[in-house]
Amino acid sequence: MEKAKLDRISELTQIARQRPLTEAEQTERAALRTEYINEFRASMTGILDNSVIVRPDGTRESVKDRRKKQDSKE
Repeated sequence: MEKAKLDRISELTQIARQRPLTEAEQTERAALRTEYINEFRASMTGILDNSVIVRPDGTRESVKDRRKKQDSKE
């Protein structure tokens, strides 16, 4: 997410502490928060998909493969 958008979220938070936000500001803040959360989740998914669990016996299991196994059980 661009720094300008993160700064705007912070700015709206500061404004909300001083006075109630207008409808337009509330809508803008909700949209920015949603965008931030979606980008955060995508980033975490990417990190986890490239992570590996190393067990004490030396075996390695990809987190991505583990998730696929759990998804197929449900």
